[in-house]
Amino acid sequence: MIKTACGLDCPDACGIITDPEHFPKIVADPAHPTSNGALCSLLNKYMFEEKRISQAKVNGKIVSLDEALNATSQALQANSKLLWRGSGNFGVMQEVTNLLFDKIEGTTTKGSLCDGSGDAGIIEGRGVNRILPLEQIAKAEVVVVWGKNLTVTSSHLLPYIEGKKLVVIDPIKTSIAKKADLFLQIAPRSDFYLASILARLAIMGDHEKREFLEEFASEHEDFYDFTRGFRIKAILEYIGIDLSRMGELLEYLTPKNVVFLVGNGVQKYSTGHFVLQAIDALAITLGHFGKEGSGVAFLGNSKLGFNNPFNIKGKQVQKATTNFGDFNTVLIQGGNPVASMPNSTRVIEELKKTKTIIYFGLYENETSAMADIIIPANNFFEKNDLRLSYAHHVVTPMNRVYQAEYGISEYNFTNILLQKLDFEGLKNEQHYLNLWLEQCEKREDYYLSPAHQAIPYAKGFGADEGDEFTFIDDFYDDFEDNKRLTKIRKKKKELTITEYWLITPKAKKALNTQFQRDNTITLHPNLGFNTGEKITASSQWGTHKFIVKCSESMRQDSVLIYANTLGVNHLTPPIISEEGDSACYQEVKIKLILD
Repeated sequence: MIKTACGLDCPDACGIITDPEHFPKIVADPAHPTSNGALCSLLNKYMFEEKRISQAKVNGKIVSLDEALNATSQALQANSKLLWRGSGNFGVMQEVTNLLFDKIEGTTTKGSLCDGSGDAGIIEGRGVNRILPLEQIAKAEVVVVWGKNLTVTSSHLLPYIEGKKLVVIDPIKTSIAKKADLFLQIAPRSDFYLASILARLAIMGDHEKREFLEEFASEHEDFYDFTRGFRIKAILEYIGIDLSRMGELLEYLTPKNVVFLVGNGVQKYSTGHFVLQAIDALAITLGHFGKEGSGVAFLGNSKLGFNNPFNIKGKQVQKATTNFGDFNTVLIQGGNPVASMPNSTRVIEELKKTKTIIYFGLYENETSAMADIIIPANNFFEKNDLRLSYAHHVVTPMNRVYQAEYGISEYNFTNILLQKLDFEGLKNEQHYLNLWLEQCEKREDYYLSPAHQAIPYAKGFGADEGDEFTFIDDFYDDFEDNKRLTKIRKKKKELTITEYWLITPKAKKALNTQFQRDNTITLHPNLGFNTGEKITASSQWGTHKFIVKCSESMRQDSVLIYANTLGVNHLTPPIISEEGDSACYQEVKIKLILD
């Protein structure tokens, strides 16, 4: 039996046990804290059904792997070359290719397609983004699930919230919202206002924890003055709830132990950093930091506390808005920018300007179809690696289960190309894995990250734990004009075109742009469209056709298109968040036209 860990881009990062002779039969590792005795269908089913890239190609012709690597080494001798790696947390050895681009003086990317804006907001307030341990979630009395559908994105958290009071805040009535003791179906892009007004009402109602604030957040009175700058009546109207519901919500937030589980959706905007800093400020005001059973859990910094041997200096460009046409050679590793980056039309046009596109990955997709050179990669059962997580501190060795018949690991890819380009090769693979493991705390069945703290922020904020929390003292929003629903009726046609907020959550049967994808758009039935109808969705960035699915779980000012949906990113804006260098997928309203 071999122990390993799931390498899919999921915060659960489950432990796995398998017998190579009976693979692909796999079971959950009972000693691993997040597996809880079960593995998801993405891992057990869908990843084995996805069509793998099994042959190397150069200009459409099937070649040997060595021939494809020779062509890659020649292409990487161009004057300008870019490494564009997919976002996500799969294994530390993914980043070993940085060492290749350091030697050839290539360009890499900065920023995120995922959580960069929220991470920046957390750092603005707390000074450092620490992970809230799972055992602290288990000790909470009340769990607030804010913009996060646990049943899809973090299913293994569900046992940790059983038997607790559950509050859900979300523009969509998700499956977890249907189980809530209190559900607030707020307007999209209103999370900042909700958190700020709640903090103000908490102070007005003498719910703040003054002793805690004096010690860890002495500027709380200035923050209260800041919140008074918002007109309560107007803000509540925008959020879509009344004052009595705010009071009901505050009753749930005032017990001793409250944990906030915050999802990515709240920060997919230009001002997303303000949202996480505001939610943190609310929790700080109520004293829900630095003690057992309390805290705010977003996506933490999985590499916090590590000395990363793959960090390099050099030229960088924004990941979310990369101008691929500026480079002669582009190496795309483990990603699908044609479908996953905002404004797909622009991405396609930029890639067409590139002389050589090298695709190094597992599955056929929209980007591999444009590639000049294709290098099949090994999956996480076919190589050695080390799994971190941005939701817990467990560090799990990923042991190779079997020897692949085709493909190559990131380590071997980098090592071979370095030598083909006349550089010194890498040290042995275990050397790099040990550089990570030696920094961890060894437990009986796994390791713990060096950043692990049983109760984060118990001694204060900042990297050295001696700082205070920093409150928001200024807020601005260039997107104010889009707050009101705009209706335009076209005469002479039986059509109504209305602008709707676009919401792009993760899908249940897919991960990023892998596995089961469709082309549906979910709308409230009162909008006048019927399930199965074809409609064209458009924004200032592009258009695409979708199939309607009606659901009363939706607000009437919003539409849902899952982040992996075919064509969704033809609608999304090519802009960067004000802080955190992150994509802003939901910073857009779209129009719908019945075909």
